[in-house]
Amino acid sequence: MKKYLFGFILLISFYGNNYAQLKLGYVDSDAIISQLPDAKDAQKKIDGIIQEWQEELSKMESTLKNSTREFENQKLIMSNQKRKETEKQLKAKGKEISDFRQKKFGVNGELFQKQEELMKPIQNMIFNAIEEVAKEKDLDFVFDKSGDLMFLYAKDKYDITPLVLEKLK
Repeated sequence: MKKYLFGFILLISFYGNNYAQLKLGYVDSDAIISQLPDAKDAQKKIDGIIQEWQEELSKMESTLKNSTREFENQKLIMSNQKRKETEKQLKAKGKEISDFRQKKFGVNGELFQKQEELMKPIQNMIFNAIEEVAKEKDLDFVFDKSGDLMFLYAKDKYDITPLVLEKLK
């Protein structure tokens, strides 16, 4: 992050001294999203899904807790075979809960996929609007102040990728 910020400052100072002043803009994407009805609707859907899965997870955990308590109360009067079978069943239920949690809420779980599905069109719409405004205002760069310093728009003339690739050949 600091490396990128340093590079950006160097870029600004280089172009600022040698050419016309750069035109910068910024947006607060969190504020934009919080005011878009489509984004609010998508978030409500996501929240509903989360609540449904959380309730299902709570039921599963409650069932396991009750089964474990029952097992603890009766394990002394169980045969070895019955005790081992019950322990195996309890471990299987614990694994089932863990798998459910991972499947629904994990890194590439269903929640992530649903968020991507619902929010991607909204993010594209926002990005297109930012790009249009940047071109109308003749801005060179647009940043998002909501999170990490992030370029949302940059004029192609500042892209030095082909020059870097040429140097590497």
